[in-house]
Amino acid sequence: MKYNINGKNIELTAALENAVREKIEKLDKYFNDSVNAQITLSVEKLSHIIEITIPFNGSVLRAEVEGKNMYNIMDDAVAVIEKQVNKYKNKLRGKYRTGNVNQFTPAFLEEDDVEVNDNIKIDKTKKFAIKPMSAEEAVLQMELVGHNFFVFFDSDAEEVNVVYKRKNGTYGLIEPVFEEE
Repeated sequence: MKYNINGKNIELTAALENAVREKIEKLDKYFNDSVNAQITLSVEKLSHIIEITIPFNGSVLRAEVEGKNMYNIMDDAVAVIEKQVNKYKNKLRGKYRTGNVNQFTPAFLEEDDVEVNDNIKIDKTKKFAIKPMSAEEAVLQMELVGHNFFVFFDSDAEEVNVVYKRKNGTYGLIEPVFEEE
């Protein structure tokens, strides 16, 4: 696996970068060399944050862990990714099989399955009319209904988008992109 390590509001020293590499190398047993992991270390006020993002096979594994000490939270972030990898592996062998497993190492795919409770239950279904509006109008509507996301039809782009409230109080916009296979 390849790594791209970045720092945000933190000096990325050689010691810190080596510690990150040492911890993240635990994930090498799962992925081939073609997979590229993005690791971002950041500091906001007194909080240290490590974010690991691994895109592969049209999916994305992501872990974000926050704590007081960067060195202590690295193991937690790697553990989150390992749990997601095992869950994804079980899906490959189950009824949701996608067939494209070439980014995993053969040794990982041959391991016995780890028992993971992955029963997905949709508890409630809602239908609502989507009215054309701008992203700014959608944020206003989201705030009015008191939700942390809002689905809307973007009148400019002429597509369904989602606005959402981020943990830091800002807003995000999700725009669909259809990948060619």
